[in-house]
Amino acid sequence: MDKQIVFEDEHIRAIYLKGTSETLVLSFGDLITRAKGNSINAEKSLSKYEYSVIGFMPKQKSWFPAVSMLGVLAAIQPILAQFKSIVAYGGSMGGYAAIKYAKAFGMTRVVAMVPQYSIDPTEVDDRRYTDFYDEELNANMRIQAEDIVEDCEYIIVYDPYFDLDREHYDKIEPLIPQLNTLHLPYTGHDAIAVLANSALLHDFIEHPFDRTYFYQQIRAVKKNSKFYYRSVIAHLLGTHNEALGKILKTIDLQLDSTFFDASLKQTITRILLTNKRVDEQDLQKLGISVNLPFENRTQLLDSFGKVLVFNVITQKLESYDQQVIDLNGKYIIPLHVENSGLAQIEIKKQNYLICMNDRRVTKLIKHDESLSSDMNPLVIKKGADFYSLGYKNLYMHCDELGNCIFESDTVNELQKFVVS
Repeated sequence: MDKQIVFEDEHIRAIYLKGTSETLVLSFGDLITRAKGNSINAEKSLSKYEYSVIGFMPKQKSWFPAVSMLGVLAAIQPILAQFKSIVAYGGSMGGYAAIKYAKAFGMTRVVAMVPQYSIDPTEVDDRRYTDFYDEELNANMRIQAEDIVEDCEYIIVYDPYFDLDREHYDKIEPLIPQLNTLHLPYTGHDAIAVLANSALLHDFIEHPFDRTYFYQQIRAVKKNSKFYYRSVIAHLLGTHNEALGKILKTIDLQLDSTFFDASLKQTITRILLTNKRVDEQDLQKLGISVNLPFENRTQLLDSFGKVLVFNVITQKLESYDQQVIDLNGKYIIPLHVENSGLAQIEIKKQNYLICMNDRRVTKLIKHDESLSSDMNPLVIKKGADFYSLGYKNLYMHCDELGNCIFESDTVNELQKFVVS
């Protein structure tokens, strides 16, 4: 299929992909899918059905400014004139543009995933994108009633429980009397990734709107979407922790080790350890590997009476209640200390130093291994009736959730650990 750049300025690159369809698709990129060569947003799925496509690929995080879009419009008028059916598709910043410029480009259907109403800080409370607002470039950028096409179909997909995106939807919805809305609960701003599916995109472009039909197709796509389960887990943890256990037991997941970021991985494993006995299958589904089995030793208590442990899963120092350790002693190992010295644990009669760098990355290092220049052993200091743990000139304390933090340069009550 032939491709050519039909417009380019400092903000937008427009690429025309000539296909065989009677429908022209205007595919808008977002903050992630910005201009790169002559690639088009959702190109693989669109090419599968041989659509003719104009890809509007942002070169900057400038929210498709009107001056650039007017330039695109002038350049592609001969192409637009060849099609009676023009469908716009985009998410987030691209979803905003698909709605905002529907009238100017003569669109007959708009499919917008989690679109913005505006990023002008005087018009919205959402501050995720206001740093990209340029008063001169984006003046009067909000979606207005005059942008709406009376005989155009509009479909918006968003998570009604995600307050930041709901604010934008609540401002857009009154402007479009014929708006069709599809809810994607507990996915936050990840609708585009969750619903990335060629057949579903084809339905969004071609299929007559039928809410029941679209929800059936969305459910089918969600069941096979790792992004969906990641979003659900991230948004339900802390309020509906039982949902994690249900997902692990009923869904055939197999995530890789980089699927969850370190913070979310730590939250997930903490809830698993606190609420149930962890098994290898659960961890494998989540892409979490366990390197070494540890033995239980004597224990230190933090200021909340919880036991200080080394968590094999997260590779961090944390604190837990004793009953949690009793259930999961294979993964969370109490620290054993007797005197001042380097913090260490014993694994199968092999001692390992607990080391950390300034980015708070923790590693276990064998006694006979060399230390990289950025790693420093944690130091245990024995006081009259307490112990403290230090990294360089900072002392550690544990918060109520069991997270261990190095931030104080003095030993106060929070930084004192006692032997149980």
